[in-house]
Amino acid sequence: MITIYIYLTAAVALFAIALAGLLLTRHLLRKILALNVMGSAIFLLLVAIAYRGPEAPDPVPHAMVVTGIVVAFASTALAVALARHIHAETGMVHLPEEQA
Repeated sequence: MITIYIYLTAAVALFAIALAGLLLTRHLLRKILALNVMGSAIFLLLVAIAYRGPEAPDPVPHAMVVTGIVVAFASTALAVALARHIHAETGMVHLPEEQA
C-alpha cells in the first residue's frame, strides 16, 4: 500500500514542476515539453490508481493511458509544427512579453 503513495506523490510533484515550467517560461519548446511532463504525471497517476495489490489491476485506466499516449504524441507533433511555423514567420522561438 505504501508504494501507491510513492507513485501518487511522484505524480503530484511532476505535475507541479511541469506546471511551474509552463507558467514561468516564454520559450515555446519548453512550454511544449512542460505539457508533455504534465501528461506523463497524469499517466503515472492513472496507473497508480489502477493498482489493487496482488490481484489483477483494473484494465480501464491502462487503456486510457495507452490512448492518452497516442493523443499526446499527436498533439506534441502539432504543437512542434506550429512552433516551427511561428519561428519561420517571426524568427522568434519565445512568446513576446506583455505590454502593461
